[in-house]
Amino acid sequence: MGLRILALFLGIILGLSATGGSDDSGALQAIKMSLNNMPPNWVGFDPCSEQWEGIRCTNSRVTFITLSSIGLSGQLTGDIGSLTELQTLDLSYNKGLKGALPDAIGNLRKLTNLILVGCGFTGSIPSSIGLLQELVFLSLNSNGFTGPIPPSIGNLTNLYWLDLADNQLTGSIPVSNGSTPGLDLLLNTKHFHLGNNRLTGTVPGKLLSSEMKLIHLLLDNNQLTGSLPSTVGLVQTLEAVRLDGNSFSGPLPTNLNNLTKVQELFLSNNKFTGPLPNLTGLNYLSYLDMSNNSFDASDFPTWITTLQSLTSLMLERTQVQGLVPTSLFNLANLQTVILRNNALNGTLNIGSSFSSQLQLVDLYMNKIDAYTENVVRYSNKLILAGNPICQQSGADAQSYCKISQSNSSSYSTPSNNCIPMLCSIVNQISSPNCKCSFPYTGTLVFRSPSFSNLENTTYYVSLASSLMVAFNKYQLPVDSVSLGNPHKDSINYLKMTLQIFPSEGDRFNRTGIYSLGFVLSNQTYKPPPQFGPFYFMGDQYEEFSAQVPQEPGKSSSSLNTGVIAGAAAGGSVLLLLLVLAGMYALRQKKNADKAAEMSNAFGKWDSTENSGGIPQLKGARWFSFDELRKITNNFSESNDIGSGGYGKVYRGTLPSGQLVAVKRAQQGSMQGGVEFKNEIELLSRVHHKNLVDLVGFCFEQGEQILVYEYIPNGTIKESLSERGKYIVREIKIAMDRSKELYGLQVILDPVLVSSGTQLRGLEKFIDIAMRCVAESGSDRPTMGEVVKEIETVMQSAGLNPNAESASTSATYGEDSRGNIRHPYMEDTSFDHSGAFPPSRVEPQ
Repeated sequence: MGLRILALFLGIILGLSATGGSDDSGALQAIKMSLNNMPPNWVGFDPCSEQWEGIRCTNSRVTFITLSSIGLSGQLTGDIGSLTELQTLDLSYNKGLKGALPDAIGNLRKLTNLILVGCGFTGSIPSSIGLLQELVFLSLNSNGFTGPIPPSIGNLTNLYWLDLADNQLTGSIPVSNGSTPGLDLLLNTKHFHLGNNRLTGTVPGKLLSSEMKLIHLLLDNNQLTGSLPSTVGLVQTLEAVRLDGNSFSGPLPTNLNNLTKVQELFLSNNKFTGPLPNLTGLNYLSYLDMSNNSFDASDFPTWITTLQSLTSLMLERTQVQGLVPTSLFNLANLQTVILRNNALNGTLNIGSSFSSQLQLVDLYMNKIDAYTENVVRYSNKLILAGNPICQQSGADAQSYCKISQSNSSSYSTPSNNCIPMLCSIVNQISSPNCKCSFPYTGTLVFRSPSFSNLENTTYYVSLASSLMVAFNKYQLPVDSVSLGNPHKDSINYLKMTLQIFPSEGDRFNRTGIYSLGFVLSNQTYKPPPQFGPFYFMGDQYEEFSAQVPQEPGKSSSSLNTGVIAGAAAGGSVLLLLLVLAGMYALRQKKNADKAAEMSNAFGKWDSTENSGGIPQLKGARWFSFDELRKITNNFSESNDIGSGGYGKVYRGTLPSGQLVAVKRAQQGSMQGGVEFKNEIELLSRVHHKNLVDLVGFCFEQGEQILVYEYIPNGTIKESLSERGKYIVREIKIAMDRSKELYGLQVILDPVLVSSGTQLRGLEKFIDIAMRCVAESGSDRPTMGEVVKEIETVMQSAGLNPNAESASTSATYGEDSRGNIRHPYMEDTSFDHSGAFPPSRVEPQ
C-alpha cells in the first residue's frame, strides 16, 4: 500500500494525478514498482489513454492484462486486488515471478480468466480464490504451489477449466461436507487437471457423479491410495482418464465399461488387484495402459480384440498368460503392443492381415518358444528377447532377439520447397519458408495423446497446420511454425519443441508475443483431437521489435529501486521528486519533439521516392490529436460505438455541433504512411447518398485516425448489413451477364437511366462488388485490390480516378457502394488486427 500512496504522490507532484487518468493508475504504478523488466512503454500515469502494452481498458478501468514470456521478475503485490474491473489476468511463462499469490486476488470479483502458467509462484493457493464467482478459466499449473487444494474452489460454479497440475500440492482432494464446499460441486467443469502433485488420501466417492460434465479427469502421478470409487463409472462424458502413477489398490470398478466415450485410459503403475476389467463396448478407446499392477493371472483377454479404435495396448507385468491371439494384430488402427514381463507362451503368429500402422510388438521376457513368419511378413520392430525362442542355437542372429526401443523421434518440420538460409546474426533461425528471423519458442506438452507411433509424421504435419489455422484466424503476425524432437518423458507426457516465426520483419513486437502467449495459455487454440489435453511452456522472448528507448543509463528496474530507496530515506523524498519532475519534463519535451516530427510526416513524403506527395484531399480536413481527444471526451468508453479489426470507433461532437464517428487505429493494425495517405485520398473523393462521407483525419503522435459523418439510426453495421443483403439478393435475381448492363436497368435509378447518361464500366464495377460480398472471406478481395481495380476500370472507361467523386459516383449507379467496405463496419476479414483473441474458453 505504501508503494501505491507513493505513486499517487508522485503523480500529484508532477501535475498528473492518477485520478486524472485511469482509476487504476495508482495500483498499476505500485505493481510496476514491485516488478522488474516491465514493458518499456509503461511510462506516465494513465495506462488507459497512454495505451500501455499488455493492457486493455473499458471506461478508463483496466479489464485485461496479459504479459507473457517477457521475463518479468519479482513478487506480485496485493495492489493487484485494487483492479476491481479486471476480467483477464495472464502472466504466464515468466519464471522470475516468485513468492506467494496475494490473498487480495480475491477482490477481483469480475475476473473470468486467471492464467499463471509456468511462473515461479510458491506457497499456498489463497482460499480467497473461491470468491471469484465469475471465474471460467483457472490455470495455475507448472508453478511451485504447496499446501492443500482450497475447498473454496468448489464455489466457482461457472468454472470450465481447472488446472492445478505440475505443482507440489499436498493433502486430500476436497469435497463438500455441508459446511464447507469441495470440488464435487463443480458440476459444469469439464477439466480436472490435478496430476503431477503430491496429493494423498483416497479419491472420495462423492467427488464424481452422473451430473458432472467432466471430459478430462487427470489425477496421475500423485500419492493417492485406496480403491477407485465406482462413481467414476457414472461420469459418462469422460474422454481422457489418467489415474496412473499412484498407489491405488483393490479391484477396479466393474462399471468402467460405462465410459463409452473414453479415448485414453491410463491405469498403470498402481497396486490394483483382482481380475482385469472387461472393457467391452468402449468403441472409442484408443490408448489403454494397465501396466505394472497386481491383477490376477489370466489368459489374454479376448475382449481386447473387439476394440476397433485401439492404437496402443500396454499390458506390461499384468500376469497375462497363454497365447497372444492373431486377431489382435488385425485391429486396423493398432500401432503399438507392449506385453513385456508376463507369462505369454506358445507360438507367436502376427498373421498376414496385420494393421498397416503397426510399428512395435514388444514381448520381452515371456515364454514364447516359436514365431511364425508368414508370406506377408511383418518387418517392423519386434522384440522377443528374454523368451525361450531367443535361447536356441543361432538365435543371436535374429533381429527380434535384440532389445531396441525408443520413446522419441528425430522429426523436425522440413523446409517448404526452399533452401534453408545460413543466418549470420546470432540467435536467428531459418524458418520453414527459409527466412532468417527470431522465433518465439517453447515446448508443447500433451498429457494423454491417443497415439503412440512417434515416427508417423502425419501427426506433426496436422498439428503444424492446425496451429497456422488458429494463428491466421486470430490474425496474428505469424509466417510459419516448426515442430521438433517429439518424445515421451518419464511420466508418459508427449513433448515437442515449437518455434513460431514472425511474418512482419525478422522479430515480433510485444503485442504479438502477448497475443501468441494468450492463444496458447488460454486454450483458445485447440489441437487435433488425437493429441488430447495439452499445455504450452513458453520461453522468454528477448528480441522485440520497436522497443521504446530507455533513458540513457536507466533501466526500468533501476528507476523502481531509486524510488523505493528514496521513500525509505525519508528526508530525501522531496529531492527525489524534484529530480523526477525534471526527468519527466525532459521526457515530455522529447515526446513533443517526436510528435512534431510525426505531424510533419506527410510533408516529408514529397521528398520520398514513389511517395505520391502530400494527400490531395477533397473536402476532408486535418484534425490535431488534441482536438479529437477533446471532442470524444478523451476517447471515453461511454462514447464507444463499435469496434473491429482496425480499432475502435467513438462518437464525437465538433465545435460546430456536427456529430462525427472517430475511427482510431490500434497498435498492430496501422498501415504504412503511404498506404494511409492513399486511403485518405480515396475516401475523401467518394461522395454518395449511400456512403458515409470522410470528414477528416489525424496523423500525429503515432496515431492514425479517420473521422466520418455520424449515422444515428442504429449501428452502421446493422444498417449496411440489412440493406446490403437486400441489394445483393435483388442483383442476383435480376442479373443476366449475356445482356447489356447485365440487364439491371430495371433496378437502376430511373432518373439516371432516363437522362441518357452513358453508364461506362458498370458491368466491371458490378463484378467487383459481387466479389466483395462473397460468402467466404478468402474469396473477397482486399481493400487495396479493390481500389486498384476501381482505378483501372475508371481509366479504361475514360474516367478520371482523381476527379471529384460526387460527379462520377452517380454514373456508376447506386450499387457502386458495394465497391468500398464501409470505413467503420465490424468486418475483420480484410484487416490485420493486433488485438487479443477472445478471452472466453470455447467448450470443446
